[in-house]
Amino acid sequence: MFERRLALTPATLISAYRTMYTSRRIDDKELLLKRQNRIFFQINGVGHEAVLAAAGLLLRPAHDWFFAYYRDRALVLSLGVTPFDQMLAAVAAEDDPNSGARQMPSHWSNPKLNIFSRSSATGTQFLQAVGAAEAGYRYSMIKEIEDRAAHFKHDEVVYVSAGDGTTSEGEFWESLNTACNLKLPVLYLIEDNGYAISVPVEVQTAGGSISRLVSSFPGLYVEECDGTDFLGSYETLSRAVGYARERRGPALVHAHVIRPYSHSQSDDETLYRPEEERVNEAARDPIKRLGDLLIREGVLTEEELQKVKDEADAEVNDAAERALGRPQPPKESAMLYVYSPDVDPTSPEFDTEDQAGLNGREGTMVDLINRCLHEEMERNPRIVVLGEDVADASRAEYLSRVKGKGGVFKVTANLQRRFGGDRVYNTPLAEANVIGRSIGMAARGLKPVAEIQFFDYIWPAFMQLRDEAPLLRWRSNNGWKCPMVVRVPVGGYLKGGAIYHSQSGASTFTSIPGWRVVMPSTALDANGLLRTAIRCDDPVLFLEHKHLYRQTYNKSPYPGPDFMIPFGKARVAREGTDLTIITYGALVQRSLVAAKQAAAEEINVEVIDLRSLNPYDWKAIERSVRKTNRALVVYEDCVSWGYGAEIAARIADELFDQLDAPVRRVAALDCFVAYAPDVEDAILPQTDDVLEAIHDIAAY
Repeated sequence: MFERRLALTPATLISAYRTMYTSRRIDDKELLLKRQNRIFFQINGVGHEAVLAAAGLLLRPAHDWFFAYYRDRALVLSLGVTPFDQMLAAVAAEDDPNSGARQMPSHWSNPKLNIFSRSSATGTQFLQAVGAAEAGYRYSMIKEIEDRAAHFKHDEVVYVSAGDGTTSEGEFWESLNTACNLKLPVLYLIEDNGYAISVPVEVQTAGGSISRLVSSFPGLYVEECDGTDFLGSYETLSRAVGYARERRGPALVHAHVIRPYSHSQSDDETLYRPEEERVNEAARDPIKRLGDLLIREGVLTEEELQKVKDEADAEVNDAAERALGRPQPPKESAMLYVYSPDVDPTSPEFDTEDQAGLNGREGTMVDLINRCLHEEMERNPRIVVLGEDVADASRAEYLSRVKGKGGVFKVTANLQRRFGGDRVYNTPLAEANVIGRSIGMAARGLKPVAEIQFFDYIWPAFMQLRDEAPLLRWRSNNGWKCPMVVRVPVGGYLKGGAIYHSQSGASTFTSIPGWRVVMPSTALDANGLLRTAIRCDDPVLFLEHKHLYRQTYNKSPYPGPDFMIPFGKARVAREGTDLTIITYGALVQRSLVAAKQAAAEEINVEVIDLRSLNPYDWKAIERSVRKTNRALVVYEDCVSWGYGAEIAARIADELFDQLDAPVRRVAALDCFVAYAPDVEDAILPQTDDVLEAIHDIAAY
């Protein structure tokens, strides 16, 4: 009866059972190895196997896209991740295909199968999955991409899964908003085992049911199922997958599963779950249910079912023994793949600075950033520009009647008019949404240039910016990459900016391995560094100081469409012999003014504009300090723990014998920026502060 109803052959049903049973036996084997201290961590997918095996039959590896979470062992088995692959991850083997032993086991990744690398961060996968679905959507519309047909399938589905607890994360709701708004083919599988570690679902979720909460989202297909019932799960998922494949919108399946084992080997569920609850739950074991059904319906005899089990047991045991014999990665591999091994933005290939053919009228920093964006979008049709207010007008029919927004600071003006709303578009007012979607698109070969409207509001996206974009290449052992640019207006010195429009904080991001971080101080440098950022193969944080956007002293003629400045190359803004100032951003000009004033007192100051903060040009600093024997580091971060503290420490550490005076720092006070102009001036470093420090060092 079930065969006719679901068009599942006996062979398919037996295969599904084998997948479920094998998944369980891998969990059991890993738990045994953990107790023997032969592996180092274990987290299980026990009780989730039926709905995942059903999903594996309906979804297509290397066709669909998968953002699977750590309990999805049965799914990835059905997609082609073998027991041996999984055991390699458990034992931290060098040839672990997920991450090269950089992540815990059950953090799936397989580029060939379109299984995206997952971190341990809870909920970040939702927006990345939406971004991956959006990539297919953009590929389908941007006809200028010559090979676009090779990068998306017209009926592809993006699968993303999570436990019930993860639906409490805000990024889950942000993702649903965008998936429904764009009618993206995203399949959400919420595997509700009733607990988020020890917190029961009724404490996590209002009303105790996520499917009821999301039922009002327009265009979202929602259905519940018993996730321990293989046939029921298959029926439900077939409807949901079909809905997404037909491009009717996203679908959410709320599968009620069980968790008969503790959350992980670090958890003891007996501390918060009584015996009777655990006994009742075990009665719904999905493997026993499907096994009993196969025997009852005559698909297998008990002896034949036992043979399937025995074969799976042998495969798992063999996989474990072989994996235990594999070596761990060599210690010297630690620094591999922090950045791209293929594209080096510090190399001469990116240095056309000396060949710049400056011509035409001078433009401001805004002008030359905007022109670079126009030229790079013309050159590379994979570039998409997204963020809050970056479009000229989201309602395209208004474009002939309005001047257009083009960003709060007009940096993206007329990009939408030139390249259309498919490539330049506004996002919801949700910073994590901007960055998470960009990660998903970048992973599929597009080049997002995202804007965070103000640095002060970047923090809702910090999980994506800290744990995801810069770590993707390293944690996947170069299996995945995330070449994207995040443009961010930053800094103070604008009267009235106050606490929430004046932050600097570059050191927050320069301390994160994987990010390239730059901050130009002139229009010319902004043009060249942005072009390098866009052509780079790593994530780049491009900090644009708001105070410098329209200054006259930093204007420049146009340098040409291939003008690039390599990362890690400082600029000597002023030659000098008596003292070196190392600085960047808005403080370059203040340092130059102070140096000019000091020159009237016969103190000859050299000013180094770093331009690139990570990497930074240590050779230029070293060369200058060896010449002047005195160093002053000037920066806009708070003086304590700020960016310049690292520069000062390294000078003292490596150039101590060259110094004729202590290294000094001039920076902001250890507080926030006030609204009152006089107080703001006292908080942020000023020309007089720099000049006073010059006097002190010169007189030492």
